[in-house]
Amino acid sequence: MKEILFQRRIPVIRQVDVFIAGGGPAGLAAAVTAARMGAGVFLAEKRQSFGGAATEAAVPAFMRFSDGVHFMAGGIGREVFDALYGPQADYTAVELPIDMEKLKRIYDDMMVKSGAEFLFDTKLIGVQAENGVIDSVILQGHEELFAVQAHTYIDCTGDGTLAVMAGAHSEKGNGEGRMMPATLCSLWSDVDWERAVVIVGEDPDNRRLPQAFADGVFSVQDSSLPGMWHLPSGMGGGNIGHVFEVDGTSEADITRGIIEARRRLPEYEYYYNHYLEGYENAKIVSTGASLGFRETRRILGEYVLSNEDYETRASFEDEIGRYCYPIDLHPVTPGAQKSRYEEDYLKGYGKGNSYGIPYRCLLPEGTSNLLVAGRCISTSREMNGSTRVMPCCFITGMAAGAAAAQARNSSLREISVHELQKRLKEMGAYLPHTSG
Repeated sequence: MKEILFQRRIPVIRQVDVFIAGGGPAGLAAAVTAARMGAGVFLAEKRQSFGGAATEAAVPAFMRFSDGVHFMAGGIGREVFDALYGPQADYTAVELPIDMEKLKRIYDDMMVKSGAEFLFDTKLIGVQAENGVIDSVILQGHEELFAVQAHTYIDCTGDGTLAVMAGAHSEKGNGEGRMMPATLCSLWSDVDWERAVVIVGEDPDNRRLPQAFADGVFSVQDSSLPGMWHLPSGMGGGNIGHVFEVDGTSEADITRGIIEARRRLPEYEYYYNHYLEGYENAKIVSTGASLGFRETRRILGEYVLSNEDYETRASFEDEIGRYCYPIDLHPVTPGAQKSRYEEDYLKGYGKGNSYGIPYRCLLPEGTSNLLVAGRCISTSREMNGSTRVMPCCFITGMAAGAAAAQARNSSLREISVHELQKRLKEMGAYLPHTSG
């Protein structure tokens, strides 16, 4: 491959306590938390809204905030929940539909009021680091290149981009490198919700797929269909259609994947119109601005949260939160058989049960001034199927923001975890097994 040398001097536009890459739920939680604790914060978001999957990829629902008894994502997650659904809403619900435009405004308001600095349309393209110490990040604005320097850096990209650029180690997908499929979520109109079959926590939209396969409706016989979420005024939020063999860190795969997803969505419109009651007049109104990715990289940290931790409802001396979503692994190929975790998903995790997330899962091995939060924290692949969802991203993002603010005059590994836990509990974090 031919190469060229590209060099230029660029300005350092900010020197702050905390730099955050990514403005999804983890990045927003980290930024708001750190700023409220008095840290100087700068966040770069490559798109033009906060919220990531819910706003840019149009993911239509939050998964559970609660173990059926306790609110897991206390603090930032609770603020978002109350603003979106109201303080009296049932927080024990398994799934909650998202009003995308309202959520965008909530996020904007939280960030502006926090005092954190941020820029949209600003993408991380490089990291200057040596021996695990990050000196600066290189950012591409709408037209210009510039740099930011910080005491602590937080990777909330979902893909672990900053961490890998800084030299952190990662894993991707299953043992063969295959990842869960992506989905191009969608907004639908003219759904008759009085007649549509909806079973919360299950996927009743699957029930006529075998007949549709036999009738040749689909170009890909994908036997898994998460389905449609009930939105107001006859609208529906579609988590519909899988695109397989797409690596969300590859621009070539992303390009191929989103073209394929848009091509195949009319097949699902035909299926809903002709095979499922209540959807006879349903129409696709719009699709997300980007594909929704369920997994890419997992950064290897000082602790890797394991399947055993899930099964034993583990607690840790350094836990910074607890969560409860079942392990949710979508098949990597269209005809793959269900794993035992898919069967467990339908059964649930058990009311009142949760597992702890250690602070060490946010600390990438071999680095000194870097934290990770959100989908790319240090877990096994199976555990990533639980921790990847948005309420858990609020938990790890808030913890990362608090740790970064606390570390302004020390290092991330020197801070008092007891003090960190105390501060998180004061903010509303669910930490029943800690003395902080």
